[in-house]
Order: sequence, then C-alpha cells, then structure tokens
Amino acid sequence: MFENAATTFASLAVLGLAGYAYHKYYKYLVLQKVQRAFEPGDPVLELAAAGRQVPSIAMGRPDDAEHWIVREEQKKIDAIVSGTYRGHYHLLIGEKGTGKSSMLIAAMQKVAGDGVSMFEAHADLEIFRIRLGKALDFEFHEDYIGSLFSIRGPRDTTALLDIERAFNKLEKVALRRRKRTGRPLVLIINSTHLLRNDEDGRDLLELIQQRAEQWAASNLVTVVLNSDDYWVYERLKQYATRMEVLPILDLPKSQALTALREYRRKYFKELTDSSILEQVYSKVGGRLTYLNRAAKSPDMLRTCDEICQVEKTWFLNKCWILGAEMDDDVMDEQKYSSAAMVLAKALVDKEKTMGRSHDEERGIILPEIPLHEARQIMTRADFIESYDHINIFTIDSRAMVRADSVPMQRAFRDICSEEDFAYHLEATLDRISDIESLGRTREIVLKDLLDGGGYNLTVRDAKGNVNKVGVFDAAKKDDSA
Repeated sequence: MFENAATTFASLAVLGLAGYAYHKYYKYLVLQKVQRAFEPGDPVLELAAAGRQVPSIAMGRPDDAEHWIVREEQKKIDAIVSGTYRGHYHLLIGEKGTGKSSMLIAAMQKVAGDGVSMFEAHADLEIFRIRLGKALDFEFHEDYIGSLFSIRGPRDTTALLDIERAFNKLEKVALRRRKRTGRPLVLIINSTHLLRNDEDGRDLLELIQQRAEQWAASNLVTVVLNSDDYWVYERLKQYATRMEVLPILDLPKSQALTALREYRRKYFKELTDSSILEQVYSKVGGRLTYLNRAAKSPDMLRTCDEICQVEKTWFLNKCWILGAEMDDDVMDEQKYSSAAMVLAKALVDKEKTMGRSHDEERGIILPEIPLHEARQIMTRADFIESYDHINIFTIDSRAMVRADSVPMQRAFRDICSEEDFAYHLEATLDRISDIESLGRTREIVLKDLLDGGGYNLTVRDAKGNVNKVGVFDAAKKDDSA
C-alpha cells in the first residue's frame, strides 16, 4: 500500500510540476511574443510599401530622398511616434483624405516601426479583438493547452474582456521595455470613427481612454487615435485630462500649388501654367486625396470636374428632397434630407455674406456655422453626426460645422442656385408639416344620434379636474320630412 501510494503521489507530483512549468512557460512566451510585436518592422509598413497606399504627393516615392510636402504637423507626429514626446495620448481629427494615416505611416517608417504597433478599428468588437491581437501578437490564450482539461475555457467570455486582458499583457511588456530603453511604446488605432456610437462602442472607447490616461501618466504607452468624425472627440472630451487634439486640415494654397507644380515637372516633364494650377485649387481645394488624383491625371481640370460631380451626386443621392407630391411613407427619410438641404442653404447664404472667401496665404475659406446654431437651423440635434459620418458636412475640433470639402461646398452652391430650388424646398417642408399635422389630428365619429339622442363629452386633465364639457344633441324626428 505504501509503495502504491508513493507511486501515485510521485505521478501526481510530476504531472502537477509539468503543468505548472508549462503554465509559467506559456505566460513567458506570451510576453515574449507581445514584445516581438514592437520590434523593428511592422505589417502596416509592409502593406503600405507593397500597395503604395501612401499618396505620393504627400509622402514622395519610396526612392525619393525627401517628401514632396513636409507638413507642420509631421514634426509633432514624428516626435509622438518616436517616443520623444510623452506624457499624453493623442487624437488626430480631420476630414477623410487630409493625410492623417499617411503622416502616421511616414513617422513609423522613420523609426522602422521600432516600439510602434498600428491596426485598424472596426465596428464589430470581435473583429476589433482579432485585429488588436494580431497587432500585439497575442492569441488571447486560445492556444493554451490547459484549456483542454478545464470545464470553462478561457475564451468563454466577451470581446471587451479579451481586449482588457490584451491591454494587461501590453502593460507588462511596456514596463519591461521602459526599464531597458526608457521610451514608451506607441499604440496607434486607426479609423476610430468606425466604432458604432452605441453602448458597445462607447464602452470600448471608455476602456481605451482609461488605459490611455493611466499609461500617459506613467509614460508606459502612448495611445494615438485617428478619427474622421466629431463624435469620438465629443465622447473622449468628457473624461479627458491628458488628451491632446491634433486637427489635420487641408493644405494651404501655397503648399498645394507647389506640390502640384513639382509633381507635374518631375513625372510629366512639363511646366504647368500657374493659371491652370489656380483653377485646380479653386475646384478641389487643398485636400490631399483630390490633389493626388488630379496630379496623376493627364487632364487635371477634367479630373477636378469629375471629382466635383461625384461629390454632388453623392449629396443628391443621400439627401435630395421630393417636393409637395411626396408620399407620407417617406416622411422620416425626407425629414433627414430636408434638414441637410436647409443646412446647406444656410452655408451658401453665409458664404454670400462673408467679407472674403479666399485668402492668399490660407487659400479657400469655407463658410462655417457653430454646432449649436446648425442644430437650431435644422431644428434637429440628432442628424448632424450622421451627416459627418457620411462625409457631407464636417464638424471640426472647435465645434464648427462646414461642408466636408471644397467640391462639396461647390455642390451646395450649384444645387441652391438652381431655378425654383427655394420653392421646392419650401413645398417639401410644408408637406412634412401637413403630414405631421394629420398625424396629430384625431377624428371622432358619433353614431346613432337619432330622434333627440345625444352625447355628453367631458375632458379632464391628468389630475382628474374637468377642463371642458361638451354636449352633442340630435334634432327630433320631423314627421313631415
């Protein structure tokens, strides 16, 4: 019995020791994998180099010694990504196509991705979890063999808890790295506006902000959020103490014209006339994505006209109004569309009253309206975020509302200058008011009022007090009739 007991005890001890050793080794391996994720080289840089996702007009070709345009914001972004600027977390906010992601990738290229990891956000928390795990090289214990023998596996949880566990591992790696290099890690979350503005999306954003605040205070990790939409800033601002906002705007006129001229000279071997460059800028403004398309086109002016037409078509497809003959079934959609048209008309009217719409240094100055006034003009407070999301209007970090781009403002101007537009808009608004009035009207039918019959009608308030009394009587039957 003693021999059998000793054998059993020794077997269990060996099994327990092996399991404990594997557990400790697995934890060590997880931290090593997360640490390797921040070593030089990053999948985002490889994809950008392979697919040339970075606009050449903003970044230059890979074989260029210098970039075409060195923006003022690039120096600060370089300092953030390299880890020399610390103690804060950052929100990059600006319209689509202004070059936010390009500048982040450029800063990563300068440090070869050392200490930096970047991934794209997604509305689905499960996909966000997977992308975060790929960026950190963290498997969320899904490859842990010990889970084969447990009743409840470590993956039987929510995506939000998994993200919290990944941040815990990142924090441990950041503590080790700070002791070795003295620099914080940098975690870049691109396209943060893709998160849904619902309970799950707000919970995730709150979790990220809490970690970002803690890490910024201890110089462990610098979190960089990149967003196109204003609602992300509005949500983060409630609890922000160490957040810095970096607005990314369109290029000034001088930089835009210089970039166009140099690009055409180098790759098309032509000296473009200044008048043509002025026309290009007047049509599409200083938006990098539009300038890049125009610069690569054999006919720049034609490409600019196509860009303007695409923006106008997009606006009309999303927000056109149906007039006085519209069906009552589309009233909710027409409320959305008519509010956009009213705001667009207000911006066009504001443009007419502006002292100047063009500055030699800044370039085109788009008319803008404070956010609270825009909501007052539309008589709705809930539509403006949706307009910002579909890139019709934009809300900047100063809570000013304007057209999303110069081509979109030109679309507003063209539509509002059409014949009978004001009458068509007024007819649509009147039709919406009539439908709402009918919806608020109730018809009461009184039956069987024969030969002196009648109804007594009493109206009471919520407390039971009598407000009105009405009597409905029918005339007595006339025998001669």
